[in-house]
Amino acid sequence: MNRLKNKVYSLEIICYYTGYIVLCISAVMIIPLITALLFQEWDPFFDFAISMALAILVGLILIMIGMQSKENKSNVQWKHGFTVAALSWILLTILCAVPYYLSGHILSFTDACFDVMSGFTTTGLVLTQDLDHLSNALNMWRHILTFLGGQGMVVLTLTFLVKETGGAYKMYVGEGKDIELVPNVKGTARQIWKISMVYLAIGTLALWIVGLIIGLKPVSAFLHALYIFESSWSTGGFAPMTQNIMYYHSGAYETVAMVIFILGSFNFGLHYALWQGKRKEIVKNIETQSFFVTSFLACIFALAGLAKLHVYPDIMSGYRRVVFNVLSAHTTTGFGSVYARQFALEWGDFGVLIMVIVMMIGGSACSTAGGFKGLRVGIVFKGLIMDVRKLLSSERSLKVFKYHHIKDYILEDGVVRSSAIIICCYMVMFTVGTLLGAYLGYPLSSAAFESASVSGNVGLSIGVTTPSMPLILKLYYIVAMYLGRLEFLSVFALIGYAIGGIKKICLTTVNR
Repeated sequence: MNRLKNKVYSLEIICYYTGYIVLCISAVMIIPLITALLFQEWDPFFDFAISMALAILVGLILIMIGMQSKENKSNVQWKHGFTVAALSWILLTILCAVPYYLSGHILSFTDACFDVMSGFTTTGLVLTQDLDHLSNALNMWRHILTFLGGQGMVVLTLTFLVKETGGAYKMYVGEGKDIELVPNVKGTARQIWKISMVYLAIGTLALWIVGLIIGLKPVSAFLHALYIFESSWSTGGFAPMTQNIMYYHSGAYETVAMVIFILGSFNFGLHYALWQGKRKEIVKNIETQSFFVTSFLACIFALAGLAKLHVYPDIMSGYRRVVFNVLSAHTTTGFGSVYARQFALEWGDFGVLIMVIVMMIGGSACSTAGGFKGLRVGIVFKGLIMDVRKLLSSERSLKVFKYHHIKDYILEDGVVRSSAIIICCYMVMFTVGTLLGAYLGYPLSSAAFESASVSGNVGLSIGVTTPSMPLILKLYYIVAMYLGRLEFLSVFALIGYAIGGIKKICLTTVNR
């Protein structure tokens, strides 16, 4: 009886917090609703009204199911927090896909879920049809999704709705973040959004000014600036036009976007430290050290490889076509300044390999970026050096090895091991995606490129991701984006909880 009571209690806790997260994100649909009103887009208005009503209903039902346990929130365990994070993402993907599907720009509900998951995970791959003629409301929604996904739906909920913070940290970590900017998690969530909103104002203004200079009309320039900032800061890669960043035909526009997505790929803890006047963190931090080394080497190797192929003959084209795309891949942004098939037809195997490597590395931990993160690369590299030094030093020596990530940490074997395990998980997922793509008839280099893009939540495409690709590949890419963004542990917790529940039902049935 106690075990059954615990199962019921756990289910109530999970439903209660998941309902609050769903309710919070459903309230955000008011923004595309207002956008539809302003631009007199009546069909999209009703699409979002229906979708918002459905999402609110689901959220309220879940909260009502969990109301019995609302007094025991302080007893939230790690399994609850991780399961809430993973489950809320699945429910929100389905609910937020409804306006996509109702718009008529999507061929199937699976494609709608693909694009929503791509937005939430800040991947940026697109199956939506005829982007150039989307309503302003749907375009607003697409870019809000990627902006929310970068900061985190759980983070937003903790900021505005949850008053009691018992167990909040467990949900926060479950969404792939563990940095503490201030002593409590609610304050940390607010600081994350404060940082993002300040950059939103500055970045949108900068892009708006450049947009006016290159000839966009004021309202259009503002909307494009807002959309491109949201995608840049969240390293999401969505753009309002089919040509992506190439639509603007402007090196200045690309440069401003590049500055924003590099900043977006940095740890929120680093931003907070810089705001506190700790400027040396840029040089001392293991993540920035790792990023600058790997990005510099990747750009040099890519430029050298493409120079050998005589693809981009001058410095400006090398900067706009090579450096931009390499950094876009490394930060897992996914803005492309060349067409998808140009990677396959012009970059050659060496150029594609460089892109695959940087897409898998990704940006910083506790940022909007994907990949297995520069922090883990730096820790594993330092762990290797530590082991070599231990072998070469005297057995009596008890030297303590450290690494700096906002503050000094002792480099323990457990930290190195956990980092290596997550990297291995990403590599396994990348390998499975590559094998699946190759099995379905795509060239090996194309299958590897697309798999790296999906696994690292990047969004650059070599031409594999299209509405006509096999259903099994769409489903695998959805799962891979989901696993990559939540960094496996939350999803594993959800699967474990589900399997445990199924076993309990089976045992109860047998006993009867």
